Amino acid sequence: MESFQKYLDYSDEVKSALKQKKAVVALESTIISHGFPYPENVECALQCEAEIRAKGAVPATVAIINGRIKIGLNPDELEYLAVTKGIAKASRRDIAVLIAKKRDGATTVAATMLLAAMAKIQVFATGGIGGVHREAQSTFDISADLEELAATPVCVVCAGAKSILDLALTREYLETAGVPVIGYQSDDLPCFYTRSSGLSVDYRIDSCAQIAAVLKTKKDLGLKGGVIIGNPIPAEYELEPDMIDGCIQQALDEAKAAGVSGKALTPFLLARIHDISGGKSVVANKALVYHNASVAAEIAVELSKLEQ
Repeated sequence: MESFQKYLDYSDEVKSALKQKKAVVALESTIISHGFPYPENVECALQCEAEIRAKGAVPATVAIINGRIKIGLNPDELEYLAVTKGIAKASRRDIAVLIAKKRDGATTVAATMLLAAMAKIQVFATGGIGGVHREAQSTFDISADLEELAATPVCVVCAGAKSILDLALTREYLETAGVPVIGYQSDDLPCFYTRSSGLSVDYRIDSCAQIAAVLKTKKDLGLKGGVIIGNPIPAEYELEPDMIDGCIQQALDEAKAAGVSGKALTPFLLARIHDISGGKSVVANKALVYHNASVAAEIAVELSKLEQ
């Protein structure tokens, strides 16, 4: 047995699915502890899992609880993450410390990718990936998500990078790192709250079966790193670009004035955008997350067929 397995606890549902080579989709847990207020965070987590089950796959929400890596959470564990204050936002650098100190951690995109790969889960659904922050040329604020995407073989279904970022620089970073950026039924990289960032994807693929074939081929070839599936927010939930851009700029200005930086920056910005937009950003955020979970499940189901 690989040594890291002694730190992993699988839910019975996930353990059974993996043993039978059924479709499994990983989900992050920062959306629970740091994404939405209670009880919306629990409702969102449960709905993501329901979207995945509706497509015939098994959800595996990932977290660290009392120093144990959890691959699949039960309702009590979801509730615990949702109501407990001070849970660490866990990226790759935090995992060993949190485990050794028997602490809790809500996993980011980077940490969820890493732990999903350890658990042999190949598909992961999230809202938006992190990336290169605006003014990174002076702050060097670049999300660990990008390094993880360059190294870890997990397919990440997302609505692009979070629109609070410098998307052009994020796109350049991904190209340099050799991470394929695939648009699902789209020629453009989505921009989280809106369907297009104005930036192109590397390839457009219109079926989940074809995406699964790409993932299987990449695995067979032994190519390192992940794959991004850019899945645009459903058109009926897309926000007006000028409106949301104005909200983002105001939030960025406030963060700069308050000296907010590092891992506190993204939660601060998302909370302020929610307030400034009158809640419209949260409605859009939920819609895109659910849509990503559904598409990820379809990809995982098609991939499981190829691996039976």
